[in-house]
Amino acid sequence: MLLDTVIPPANICPLLKATDKAGVLEELVDILMASGSITDRDAVLEAVWKREKLMSTGLHDGIATPHAKTDLVPSIIMAVGLTPAGIEFEALDGNPSRIFILLLSPSSASGSHVECLAEIA
Repeated sequence: MLLDTVIPPANICPLLKATDKAGVLEELVDILMASGSITDRDAVLEAVWKREKLMSTGLHDGIATPHAKTDLVPSIIMAVGLTPAGIEFEALDGNPSRIFILLLSPSSASGSHVECLAEIA
């Protein structure tokens, strides 16, 4: 899967305003709302938080991949946000995250969901 097929330019924010984890998640979901990629902001945010509470999605080298499987989306969609200063995201390496890639997939797309996460990693 090519990531550029699921990340339209409208779903990219080169400079997030958020200063904490909650703000990042809200801002990424708001990007999807503004682009028309989702229609139920609160339910999507709840699904993302539910997954995030299982284990942080902060990876290594400043990258975080918050994600969720939900039937609130008809196909895989993504949003990307950047912050040069970095934000504490409970990353595996203990460093702040600067690149945030939100991935939402329908519940039936488990294989594609994992494929996207692998491509990001």
